Amino acid sequence: MLITNSFLHLVTTCQNELCLGVSLHLSLVCSQVLYTSKNFVACAPTGSGKTVLFELAIIRLLMETPEPWKDVKAVYMAPIKALCSQCFESWKKKFGPLGLNCKELTGDTEIDDFFEIQDSHIILTTPEKWDSMTRKWKDNCLLQLVRLFLIDEVHVVKDTTRGATLEVVVSRMKAVHTYRTSQNPEAGLSMRFVAASATIPNISDIADWLSNEGVQATYLDMDESHRPVKLRKVVLGFPCSPNQTEFKFDLSLNYKMANIIQTYSDQKPALVFCSTRKGAQQSAAVLAKDARFIMSIDHKQRLMKNANSILDTKLRDLMMLGVGYHHAGVALSDRKLIEEAFTLGDLPVLFTTRTLAMGVNLPAHLVVIKSTMQYVSGSCEEYSEADLLQMIGRAGRPQFDTSATAVIMTKIQTRDKYMQLMNGAEIIESSLHSHLVEHLNAEIVLQTISDVNMALDWIRSTFLYIRALKNPTHYGFSPNLDRYGIEGKLQELCLKNLNSLSSIGLIDMDEDINIKPTEAGRLMARYCVAFDTMKQFSEVAGTENLSDLIELVSKSREFSDIQLRMNEKRPLNTLNRDKNRVTIRFPIEGKIKTSEMKVNCLIQAQLGSISIQEFGLTQDTAKIFRNGMRISRCLSEFLTQRSKTGFSAVLNSLILAKCFRAKLWENSPYVSKQLDKIGQFLSTAMVNSGLTTFSKIEQTNGRELELILNRHPPFGNQIRESVIHLPKYEVTLEQLPGYSGATAEIMVRVNLKNQAQLLSKRTARDHHYVSLIIGDSDNTVVFLQKLTDFMLLKCGSWSKKIDVAKASKGEEISVNLISSEYGK
Repeated sequence: MLITNSFLHLVTTCQNELCLGVSLHLSLVCSQVLYTSKNFVACAPTGSGKTVLFELAIIRLLMETPEPWKDVKAVYMAPIKALCSQCFESWKKKFGPLGLNCKELTGDTEIDDFFEIQDSHIILTTPEKWDSMTRKWKDNCLLQLVRLFLIDEVHVVKDTTRGATLEVVVSRMKAVHTYRTSQNPEAGLSMRFVAASATIPNISDIADWLSNEGVQATYLDMDESHRPVKLRKVVLGFPCSPNQTEFKFDLSLNYKMANIIQTYSDQKPALVFCSTRKGAQQSAAVLAKDARFIMSIDHKQRLMKNANSILDTKLRDLMMLGVGYHHAGVALSDRKLIEEAFTLGDLPVLFTTRTLAMGVNLPAHLVVIKSTMQYVSGSCEEYSEADLLQMIGRAGRPQFDTSATAVIMTKIQTRDKYMQLMNGAEIIESSLHSHLVEHLNAEIVLQTISDVNMALDWIRSTFLYIRALKNPTHYGFSPNLDRYGIEGKLQELCLKNLNSLSSIGLIDMDEDINIKPTEAGRLMARYCVAFDTMKQFSEVAGTENLSDLIELVSKSREFSDIQLRMNEKRPLNTLNRDKNRVTIRFPIEGKIKTSEMKVNCLIQAQLGSISIQEFGLTQDTAKIFRNGMRISRCLSEFLTQRSKTGFSAVLNSLILAKCFRAKLWENSPYVSKQLDKIGQFLSTAMVNSGLTTFSKIEQTNGRELELILNRHPPFGNQIRESVIHLPKYEVTLEQLPGYSGATAEIMVRVNLKNQAQLLSKRTARDHHYVSLIIGDSDNTVVFLQKLTDFMLLKCGSWSKKIDVAKASKGEEISVNLISSEYGK
């Protein structure tokens, strides 16, 4: 290939970064990553510049691919969005001049994903997003163009909640490579895997897993001695009486903090990890009272300037004293200011939660881990060693320090344990066996698996297989089993999960254990819904109303990580029942005391356009609706394709899916919120002026709308135009002559009233549709039809003759037309 100046400059930059920022053996790394195409795993301490290895791998791909690089696709996968965003910003600048397009593809993406990656060369994504994308890879040739797969923080494979997804995605990409090679062996197309990990002892197992047939992956294993900044580890034990709770012990450590900062910080930035958001704020407040930091006048002025821009008044006051806190409940703008102040060294001490160790790169001279216990789903458990190493990895700023310190504060009883722990490392195990049922179903839908033997073949491609052979007891198998015995146990495990899927109709199995997916199983895979959630769906009786279905969705397994925090109970109870304020539509009995109740309350508050003041609750609501949209849609499709579901449940599931999509109740007066440029504030102004339906907005003069909304022309005309070009439907029913005593024929017609206007311009989004549902007085679904805008635009109307048994007896027929998005 022709090496341009910009390309040569990029190679030199990467090599320099690797040499300066890291103690990696440059010649070894370059020979393995830049001058070969072998799969490669780097195991190195946090902060060692592992990202540069990914850049060298991309450069290698460009070197072996002739220009123009039209069909070159590399995927970078990281466990959290913050890491994707960091690389995205960096790589746009580095690879953009070479003509490469970078695309960040995370769970927030609303538009068509395949269209987005069509012109992208480097795709940055999370395991969950790439899982949903690759569940239909055989139908999309774009995914088969991936030539390089980069895995950041590969040790997350051991994570009990997210590790299984990462493992399955990597194994699936191996399957893509195998399929591509078998389909076109002459092309010689390869797929390279390059992974990076924090320090773990069994990195060779990761390399075995990432090996291709006949070609062993190579790996570089570096211990803490290779850190660019030498790290001193200190473990301090503090007394804890047997009757002292974890909460009280954690609280007592706040008053030790000033002494620790003074002893170990050397007047340089200190980062303190706390187990909870509230704990981080409390610790910061205590330190601000107990400690005084020596700062120059210039330093104080810079700190004051930053503090004055902070929205959170408590945080602003603390920041002026040299102390800050940072967690997911802090407003994004405040977090950015805090990060900037800490990175520049203006903020002496920052208290944060464990999530920061995985995401934002904020190195410090001193890292303190305040207590080795964390709160998970309301109970206390110890940090894993990988978590501790991740937090400790933030100690040391290569550009400023030659040494750094990490202090672990724990109970005196566990001090020796953590002393030993810091000198060893935790073996990384698979967590796939705990989540096997969902991933088996996805592979069955993909037709990777069609019998039990194929299920075992698939298992052989996973990290679970590698580890089960080496540590069978961890997976519940006897330690005396040989390879065939362990494979037999894995096959039994598969069969158990297959029976679970079969028991609720997600797959069909015959006597020879041949397996086929059902429509319900396809829905589960398409919408990435948990097995436990599908099991709940299968128990729907058919008479459920809207309130019942909201309660059902609130219990979904997907919301199990939404925690109910102590400080949230009061605002949630106010949303639920309060004589002096607007409250939720279906009040929950009693006080809010479970996470399911919290999810239910937040769903209803969002749909009712009730203001949620707490930032943490706002964040949780956004997360609930990201998942809720696909769960509610899966529920509605599941019930519509099930033959015996009652009319009431089907109708209300369609309404609920629409409500989630529009983020409004189906009869909400705030319909205008669905229009571009109209948020809660302007929508409220419309409601206060009586503009509660689209027809009323359409009938209002543009100037009057501008007066109501306090906006300049032509804003009013634009709003009216948006409403005018929404689809408008009408339904007509006609009983046809010649009916018998048992049945009658009716003609149902759906007309698109403004077809002519919509042919010139449409406001509704693509894929907008309406569902026509007809039921009788026995709660039976007589007819169900999905009508797309495209279908109606083409013909102007749709009609159908339907046999109805009840109509001949003069009994009630219920006809409903449910829009997928827009309301009145």
